[in-house]
Amino acid sequence: MLSSLRWKLTFLYLLAAIGLVGLMGIGTYLLIDRYFQQTTDLALQYKMASEFRILGLTPPTELAQAESTWLQNNSRVVLQATPTTSVPSNGKESDSENDDEESDSDDDNNSGNESDSEEYLENDHGYDADLAAIFVVSLEETGDPILIPNTISPPIVNDPTIVANALQAGYDLRTVEVPGKGRIRLLTYRTGAKVPAMLQTGRLLADQVRALNQYLVFLAILGSSATIFLVFVSWWLAGRSLGPAQKAWDQQQTFVSNASHELRTPLTLIRATADYGLRSQPKGQQSELLTDILNECDYMDHLVDDLLLLSRLDAHRLKMELEPIVISDLFSETVRQVSKLAQAGSVSIETNSTNGLVRADRVRLRQVLLILLDNALRFTPAGGAIRLSAHSAGKWMQIEVADTGRGIDPKHLPHLFDRFYQVAAPENDASRSNGLGLSIAKRLIEAQGGSIRIESIPGKGTRIHLAFPAA
Repeated sequence: MLSSLRWKLTFLYLLAAIGLVGLMGIGTYLLIDRYFQQTTDLALQYKMASEFRILGLTPPTELAQAESTWLQNNSRVVLQATPTTSVPSNGKESDSENDDEESDSDDDNNSGNESDSEEYLENDHGYDADLAAIFVVSLEETGDPILIPNTISPPIVNDPTIVANALQAGYDLRTVEVPGKGRIRLLTYRTGAKVPAMLQTGRLLADQVRALNQYLVFLAILGSSATIFLVFVSWWLAGRSLGPAQKAWDQQQTFVSNASHELRTPLTLIRATADYGLRSQPKGQQSELLTDILNECDYMDHLVDDLLLLSRLDAHRLKMELEPIVISDLFSETVRQVSKLAQAGSVSIETNSTNGLVRADRVRLRQVLLILLDNALRFTPAGGAIRLSAHSAGKWMQIEVADTGRGIDPKHLPHLFDRFYQVAAPENDASRSNGLGLSIAKRLIEAQGGSIRIESIPGKGTRIHLAFPAA
């Protein structure tokens, strides 16, 4: 049953992991794409502002702000020149005055001989590289190019929609698809002058598209590898998550099987005995048969009580009344209850005279000691001895039940607390056990905050160590 559940849980883990990886991949892809677009737009605006200044025009406010932002982001400052002419008329620039000219005369000719003021600030070689991909085109009002100040002829996009929008709104920014060139990001501004009527800066996006495509391929490879890895991780996580449930399920199946077997045996005996008693039998034999029925009923009643107690312990519904208990009084009371059984088996029980206090539930702790003493009496031959002792160990009270019985084979020790697990009883033992005693004892001890440990040497005896919080 849990196998199919594990597959479903594995699928859910895998789906959640793939969804998380997919969201991270798509998110980073969109962030990179947005970064490319913002950087490109800022570079286009900066270049446009520079062209405005070269023409002797004042750039619009948004371009001036973009220019300032670009310089702050790149920590670079450019060469700014105060132009003497807005647009070259004949393609030739006036030569500057000879720097070797003597300054002896202080007449009014100084104003005509001044060279153009230039301001140089720190320049970074990476600065030109960032703007190298941007081309500039001067346009007429019709959208036809009139001046292309670029070393390489840029792609010309004569789109009436762009021209009309730029003339009406003052600028136009969009991405267009040009056959043979791919996608181009274009920024078009109206200059307010007659020549040129508009300026257009643009950038081919082929390198950005190529980088994004390579990133997609990388994501596909990484996603495939991650999926294969996540399949194994999800299977392992599902198994780990269902481990306790699987163990509980197995224990329940074993418990039900053993309980059914234990209940079936006395029921069969009761039925057979009653059926036999219904026949014409002497009164003496009927009395014996009825006694057997009562014994089986007592056994079933004890078994059902143990099963109910374990059920309440498993559900944590057994309330513990923890209180300080005098160990010596508890020992005397417990030994008195089993003294007749000890005398019948010719086994002596000894106790030490400790006055320590233990914090536990009196009824449940006595029940634990009775279970342990009953087991010790069953496996201790006539003439043997059982010692019940206690001593303080810091914040704990150590209780020990030791016998001089036949001991327990080491192979049985790991399973002694399993439900319905039984070690073969001695041949002379006529008592019946359902194999739940030690399991109940362990759960009762743990419910009171204690612990239990068993050590045994075959042929020499068994020691059971209990630890409870001291009061």
